[in-house]
Amino acid sequence: MIVEIAGKQVLLLWDVDHTLIENSGVSKAVYARAFQMMTGQAPEVQPGTDGRTDHEIVRNLFTANGVAFTPEDESSYQSVLIDAMRALHPRLMQDGFVLRGVPEVLEAVSQIPGIVQSVLTGNIRPNAEAKLRLLGEHAHVLDLDVGGYGSDDARRPQLVAAAQRKAAQKYGAAFDRSSTVLVGDTERDVVAALEGGALIVAVATGVTSQKQLRQAGAQVVLPDLADAPGFVAIVRDLTGRELAAV
Repeated sequence: MIVEIAGKQVLLLWDVDHTLIENSGVSKAVYARAFQMMTGQAPEVQPGTDGRTDHEIVRNLFTANGVAFTPEDESSYQSVLIDAMRALHPRLMQDGFVLRGVPEVLEAVSQIPGIVQSVLTGNIRPNAEAKLRLLGEHAHVLDLDVGGYGSDDARRPQLVAAAQRKAAQKYGAAFDRSSTVLVGDTERDVVAALEGGALIVAVATGVTSQKQLRQAGAQVVLPDLADAPGFVAIVRDLTGRELAAV
């Protein structure tokens, strides 16, 4: 049964790595450890991970190292990734950090009752939640139950619809392309929004330049998230909705 929670107009989905937090190499270490746990050998090659789902990353890691990704691996990789993250989480909490402006922008958006904040990430949910512990007290503004995760689908664009379905079920409001905003730092985030059914605010806080993000088709490109009031105004303008603060 859908129970309507009045006033929810916009679904704002944050990418995690290099948008909200910097994992300082721990992500790659998690994949390497998972590969070793599954195969008994350390990977010699580590392909790119930015903007990909965990399924893509693990499969590509196997392929790049000349190891078959079997049906058994398919069924077990998520639990192995969870174990690898658990082992390396202390390192993440020590070396990882929240990116500039993120606490302020999360709190500014949380003052607008019409916006639901969650995440859209290629990480499987348990590992996304482990990374988001870096946010500390600011994590409470994110409704992680309505996020789109790599555990929902292997294809990143499909995660938009997964989050929209969850949010609609919980909040009793239909979220479509005009009322869903994805914030991310890679060209794959831009593609996920454009193909998945969302507006896109791209931030050049990862390895992708502002120029590359514009060329990929982002509606708005920012250098970072340092201007919280400006970001809120962008969300209002993009969605065309009157979003009053508390």
